[in-house]
Amino acid sequence: MKADVVLGSFYGDEGKGKIIDYLSQKADFAVRCSGGNNAGHSIEIDGKKFAFHLIPSGILNKNTIAVIGNGVVVDPKVLLEEIKNLKENGYDVKNLRISDKAHVIFSYHVEMDKLQEELRGNGKIGTTCRGIGPTYCDKYERCGIRMGDFVNKRYEEQVRKNIEVKNNIFKTYGHELIDADLLIAEYNSYADMLKEYVVDTVAMLHEAIEQDKKILCEGAQATLLDIDFGSYPFVTSSNPTIGGVCTGTGIGARYIGEVYGVLKAYSSKVGEGPYITEQDNEIGDKIRELGHEYGTTTKRPRRCGWLDLVALKYAVMLNGLTGLAINHVDTIGKLDKIKLCVGYKKDGKVTMQYSTDVYEMAKCEPIYEEFEGNFGDISNIKRREDLPENAKKYLNRIEEIVKTPIKFIGTGAGRDCMIVC
Repeated sequence: MKADVVLGSFYGDEGKGKIIDYLSQKADFAVRCSGGNNAGHSIEIDGKKFAFHLIPSGILNKNTIAVIGNGVVVDPKVLLEEIKNLKENGYDVKNLRISDKAHVIFSYHVEMDKLQEELRGNGKIGTTCRGIGPTYCDKYERCGIRMGDFVNKRYEEQVRKNIEVKNNIFKTYGHELIDADLLIAEYNSYADMLKEYVVDTVAMLHEAIEQDKKILCEGAQATLLDIDFGSYPFVTSSNPTIGGVCTGTGIGARYIGEVYGVLKAYSSKVGEGPYITEQDNEIGDKIRELGHEYGTTTKRPRRCGWLDLVALKYAVMLNGLTGLAINHVDTIGKLDKIKLCVGYKKDGKVTMQYSTDVYEMAKCEPIYEEFEGNFGDISNIKRREDLPENAKKYLNRIEEIVKTPIKFIGTGAGRDCMIVC
């Protein structure tokens, strides 16, 4: 049995939660691999919308063990709020597991994140200011606090050293200082509440592999936000591409099965940085309103535009995608005319080469093909062959150019509004 993977193909917010929810119904384990509560997966069930920021959305399936892997950075306050919300809605969280190797986000990380973004001035990168980047910095500085040490309260000496360093920086910029005693007292209470969930998830997952259990790895953020392969510096602080799945779970490459890339029938982006197919006009505004494009985590209005097949081809190549899951086909079908970016024009030449160099990207212009919209109500369609001809032409052209089959088609907001190909 192989571990299947769900990844974002663009800038995040592609609707990964919906695909993960479907696949995790057949999974014994659903594993979150990277990032922190800067991510947001939304799932609508029976008219109620659930927003997950840390807990794998597979938690909604009672027979699935939901795992927060070692590559994730965990804000205990946010995690406990999610646990509380699930319990209040009748969901048991006894099937939650947290890696003892995952790092802890403290309040000083959040304050450092805010200060750094403020100091960037006009050069802001659009961070969510949730403390994600500073926590990863501490991880690689080897002064971070791991969940195992946190819940067993072996972290006090190190956290005092960290606070001393952060306070020296805060003092320089006139920022409010952190009281170490108050912080430790507060976080000790969080440690007590989370201890029952913390285990060695690497050993647990490999035992599951040996027992032929089905594992689903759910990515956060997306390919073009990858710290190495995204449009640096307008990226996240981790590897939400396929490599981050292995390092964020301890699952080796030989155990990876299907790799699904999730995208929308259009594109969107939160934060700064290059975005070739952005429509900063009436079309972009219309897509935003039709698709309810406001951040799950930040509530910020997303930048919206046409689907970019040059970028999608890059995601296919980088992640070794075996299939695509395309959401919001119903949304784009409400437009009269739809455009699809099928190449870039750069220095007078046509190219399908995607670059993460922001200066090179500034030289590129999108080349569009136009399609007829007006798909009508497709929310109850369950077979691809029953889709309107305009929708089929649009989807067929995407497959033709990126040479990767579409396996899932999102036809509406509901849990069941999906065609499985």
